[in-house]
Amino acid sequence: METTTQQSNNATIDTERQKKAREYARKRRRLSFINMGIAALALLFIFWSELNIVLRNLLQPLNWQPVPGWYPWQVLVYLLILTLGYQVITFPLDYYGGFVLPHRYGLSTMTLRSWLADLLKGLVLSLILEILAIELIYLLLATQPQTWWLWVALIMLFFTVVMANLAPVLILPIFYKFTPLPEGELTQRLLALADRTHTRVRGVFTMHLSSKTTAANAALMGLGNTRRIVLGDTMLDRYTPDEIEVVLAHELGHHVHHDLWKLILTQSVLTLGSLYLLNLALHWAVEIQHYFLSLTDVAAMPYLFLLTAIFGLIVLPLSNGLSRAIEYQADEYALQTTKMVAAFKSAMIRLANQNLADIEPSPLIEFLFHDHPAIGKRLKHADEFADRHALNASISAESLAPVSSTEPPGIPSSGSSTPDAAH
Repeated sequence: METTTQQSNNATIDTERQKKAREYARKRRRLSFINMGIAALALLFIFWSELNIVLRNLLQPLNWQPVPGWYPWQVLVYLLILTLGYQVITFPLDYYGGFVLPHRYGLSTMTLRSWLADLLKGLVLSLILEILAIELIYLLLATQPQTWWLWVALIMLFFTVVMANLAPVLILPIFYKFTPLPEGELTQRLLALADRTHTRVRGVFTMHLSSKTTAANAALMGLGNTRRIVLGDTMLDRYTPDEIEVVLAHELGHHVHHDLWKLILTQSVLTLGSLYLLNLALHWAVEIQHYFLSLTDVAAMPYLFLLTAIFGLIVLPLSNGLSRAIEYQADEYALQTTKMVAAFKSAMIRLANQNLADIEPSPLIEFLFHDHPAIGKRLKHADEFADRHALNASISAESLAPVSSTEPPGIPSSGSSTPDAAH
């Protein structure tokens, strides 16, 4: 099948893939809006019908208080009813958006059984974390009613740091298989690059993405003694060593610039502000409007969820804007460190074609929802860097030829899309 291409900044972009990428992105956004609308309507219905009060009254027998004012069994059952009820209502959307749509666009290798297994594992994991978080909030509301929000923010900061360290060894292996990358030229090049940037890593690992997706990805995962270089197996057979090295140089740029800590601290500040506003709103609802019996009333839980979602939507463009600025700096670092402008551009092109990433989303969509600069802007950045340093930024046809795959360059046979794969 003949591939239609266009020239953009001397780089070959597959126009047919871009058409599909825009369609796919529009449908994904539409599903997200529908999902948010269902959640908002469900919460408003709960308040209007006073279902939250009815449910609270039904759970009155679960009134055990290990600490005065804290009813852990009521909180647990109330949370499970709300969460599982929402999951049942939105399951058709999850099925369509997570299984049907990726298959329709040739972006999923998962069977229905494996997809359901991952969905169940994700639900169990999220439930455990949500139960711990909500129980903690209600415990602090009972014991520290004025400063609970500050304690929650501090504990969340500690938990985020711990999870950044443990996720590569505890969480991700639940969903993906990891194996050490065999010794060879690529492994040596990547370890040498890490050594030049004074970054200690435990080794280079392959993340077996192909069992679920053909989207390419590479990352520097973990903190301290868990930090490791991770390459998706969907990248190894389609990208040249130069392309993989420049993508990893981008990842190392995040480490050199301490970007993870910047994001953690920034997110902590935004979380602190949101929790403080949530505290004011909760006190207002109890003390002035008498919507709930007390701060620890489980009937206030839907109110907490609604306000948390609103604050999250407000701060999302701010956190995304910071993330895009950080990603731009990491691109600059990768270009400065390797001077491989052509390899950087060809890697971005492969990612755009392979992952169905829209290279030129509308400015408003990028501002609101994208945590990475559009790939079109990243290609322009590379050209500007080449002009500043008098480097060759052109890409030959050979550089975009398939590396070891028999498929067209960057065109997967199936998988779940990760548009911003080169983090």
